[in-house]
Amino acid sequence: MKKNRENLNPIIRSDYPDPDVIRVGDTYYMISTTMHFMPGGVILRSYDLLNWEIASYIFDSLDDSPAERLELESTNYAGGMWAGSLRYHDGMFYAAFISHFSETTYLYTAKDVCDKWEKHTIEGMYHDLSLLFDDDGRKYIVYGNTEIHLTELNDDLTAPKKGGLDRIIIEDKTERILGYEGSHLYKINGKYYLFLINWPKDKEKTWRTESCFVADSLDGEFKGGVVLKDDRGFFGQGVAQGGIVDTPGGKWYSVMFQDSGAVGRMPILCPVTFDKDGFPVFGSAGHIPEDFEVASSRPYYRYEPMNTSDSFVKNDPSKDDYDCIKKQWQWNHVPDRDLFALRPEGGLTLRTGKLCSNLTHARNTLTQRMIFPRCEAEVTIDASGLKNGDRAGLCALQGCYGYLAITREAGAYYLIKVVRNLNSEPAKVGASGDYLPGEVVEKIRLSGSTVTVCLKANFEDLTDKLDFYYMKDNKFVKVGESHQLKYRLDHFTGARYGLFLYATEEIGGEATFTDFVFRS
Repeated sequence: MKKNRENLNPIIRSDYPDPDVIRVGDTYYMISTTMHFMPGGVILRSYDLLNWEIASYIFDSLDDSPAERLELESTNYAGGMWAGSLRYHDGMFYAAFISHFSETTYLYTAKDVCDKWEKHTIEGMYHDLSLLFDDDGRKYIVYGNTEIHLTELNDDLTAPKKGGLDRIIIEDKTERILGYEGSHLYKINGKYYLFLINWPKDKEKTWRTESCFVADSLDGEFKGGVVLKDDRGFFGQGVAQGGIVDTPGGKWYSVMFQDSGAVGRMPILCPVTFDKDGFPVFGSAGHIPEDFEVASSRPYYRYEPMNTSDSFVKNDPSKDDYDCIKKQWQWNHVPDRDLFALRPEGGLTLRTGKLCSNLTHARNTLTQRMIFPRCEAEVTIDASGLKNGDRAGLCALQGCYGYLAITREAGAYYLIKVVRNLNSEPAKVGASGDYLPGEVVEKIRLSGSTVTVCLKANFEDLTDKLDFYYMKDNKFVKVGESHQLKYRLDHFTGARYGLFLYATEEIGGEATFTDFVFRS
């Protein structure tokens, strides 16, 4: 049993939003939104709901569109995979989600989460959907914002069933900032349970809440209301949007997320019980306790870390370089596999294939999630292969990014610190102004073409500060002032460390990254 608070919430100290958790036997699986990062549709695995590891990804690309490939000025920020529903039925895993950019509802299936997933689509668009396989063999999808719809699907889940059930089951008529969405639908002991997130306007506490509505049948009335209104004492950032899952021993828990500033939205675990009428009770009187018990089905299991240091050694010659990179890494968009390589002796080499003036358009940026409350990363960069105007470095990737890079100008090498300050909140998702380059705020002449850089992030109490360092005379020297990070809707993801290279004058340059170290 684990009872110490530091071992509990957040159960993952990184950006894993919109969690949906199921149990198959003694194993829990979680799907989380991955947006534009590739491979996408991350599946996590646990045996106790507290400790998690990355099991697999569902896809390498959704549509291989120009935006997914960062071609020309196209980007897929805030696009890609949103809010998936994960289910297991008759020996098959099902993962369903939408992409607002492609306006498609995707359905992937696999017999094992680590196998290759087969791609399908469902006719129509279903925002924040949830799948339900009913006991009588009928299949349903629940979705929507403010108005929550229930639609019966045909047997192969490719489209709505002709003449099937199709109705609005919940309407949010309250004064609100965000209407009901984030559907999670279950059938438990003959009753139907629908969990939703919303953001009501409240004079005392205006933050996200979790609600539940219960019905005896799918054509009956769903009754209920708020089951959790708690920010865990964290600046009014309410915990919400998630479903429930049972343990082999019959206990119930909910996994939801909490907004946590620039680091992103982190999963939160909450015990759930049921009252005499079968209505769920979250935590203690609608609040998440600091201390509660969770049992492990495999108490001696050793989990792979959620983040990793890496020397980028290709240790399996039979595999493509893409498949040899550790699964803790994701590419910012779909990578060009001809423009990167793993070195047999160690190292990741990136090459340029297009001109761009901004980090957010750099092809083949390799990323890892940052960790709350503090983390740091360092890497050594060999820039001897750069062309004039190239920039190769380590970044904190988000709309308000910051980075240290080595660049070449007239045959000389310089270390530059670049930041982008976007002070106004974007008007809508994806409205990031990504064509605007960052500002060079520091420039240091280097004596050679190799440099070791380090970025340190502080997310404690919404500080969201980034500090920059480089190695000089065998010790790290700070470069300039701290940079303010900020979670925004332009990228809709938490900040990530990224290794990058891009060309501003001519293509064909390259840089090699070695000895990447991640600390938290």
